[in-house]
Parts: sequence; C-alpha cells; structure tokens
Amino acid sequence: MSTESKRRPYDSRARRAQAHRNRTAILRSARERFLADGYAATTIATIADDAQLSVDTVYKAFGGKGGLVRAIYDESLLGAGPTAAPVRSDELQNSEADARAIVRGWGTLTAEVAPLVAPIHLLVRDAAASDPEMAALLRDSDTNRRARMRHNAQSLAERGQLRPGITLAEATDVLWAFSAPELFELLVLRSGWSAERFGRYIAESLESALLA
Repeated sequence: MSTESKRRPYDSRARRAQAHRNRTAILRSARERFLADGYAATTIATIADDAQLSVDTVYKAFGGKGGLVRAIYDESLLGAGPTAAPVRSDELQNSEADARAIVRGWGTLTAEVAPLVAPIHLLVRDAAASDPEMAALLRDSDTNRRARMRHNAQSLAERGQLRPGITLAEATDVLWAFSAPELFELLVLRSGWSAERFGRYIAESLESALLA
C-alpha cells in the first residue's frame, strides 16, 4: 500500500474534524453577534472575524446570513443535552404510560429548549418584515412547530389520555399555543420568571387543559 493511500483516510477524518470545529465556531460567533447587534446590522465579515475564520469559509459553510440563522434555529431546537430534544420527547412517549409524567417531561424539555430557541425566534420575527429569507424561516418554523404539536397530541389521543370532549384539533391548538416562543418572551424575558418556573407552568397548564 502506498504512503498516499495510507494517508488518505486520516486526511479525510482530519478534514471532517476541522470542518466540524469551523462550523461550531461560526455558529457560536453568529449567535452571539446576531443577538447583540440584530440581524440587519450583523455582517458576515464580523462573524468571520469573531470566529477567526475567513469570510469565504463562512459563505461556503452556510451561504450567507439567512443560512446561518436557519442553522442556529435548527441547532437550538435540539436542546442542550447529548440526545436531541425531539428524540427525548419521542422516547418519553414510547416508554411512559402515565400521561402526566409525559407532560411533566415536556415541561422539563421546554425549560431547556425555550431559552435557546425563543431569542432566535424573536430575532427572526423582527427581521421578517423586511427580509424575505427571514419571513420564509418564520413561516417554516411555525408550520414545523404545529406539525410537531399535532404529533404530540396524536400520541395522547391514540392512548385515550385526552380529557373527554377534547378533539385532536383542539389538543393541537393548545399544545401549539403553549409552545409559542412569544409566551416565553412574556413570562421569562419580560416578567422575570426563571426557565424552571416557566417549564412547571407549561406542564401544569397542559395537564389542566388536556388530560383526562
């Protein structure tokens, strides 16, 4: 085997590792800069400088500011744990028979994920009025969140855990409303609640509104 062929797998792994480090640095710098300066005022050049990378590297990885914000949004939805928050939610629903325990688990996940997602959602909402990419991201995020809440409502409905008289559509509406980043804005960012208190409130409210 030639020296070149021996080196090739290592070189490939090294490139992937470097690309991952670059992506992490770019997203961290971009999130901090967008939240500090706003969408319109933030430039790719500033993000690249903060990440100590070239402008070209940022463009190649994300394609511009719109791609960066979408990537930050998607990453935020995963939460802070080693397993993505949506996966943990599904695992909870598959393993737990007690609907109240499931809803409490959703409250815990909300306390983890909302502080990551809500500030980016509000950035997108504010920029959407004048930026088509942000308007599209706002629509997509609302559509995807509603689909996820219908998935959760369907899980409760199929096991007969919804309160009598609550339809699947109504349960979806309730879950969608209580998962809105604007609620986090009102109670945590503007009223000073802790994320933990907010998560408990979400769980208690959903239990009262939905469960048999």
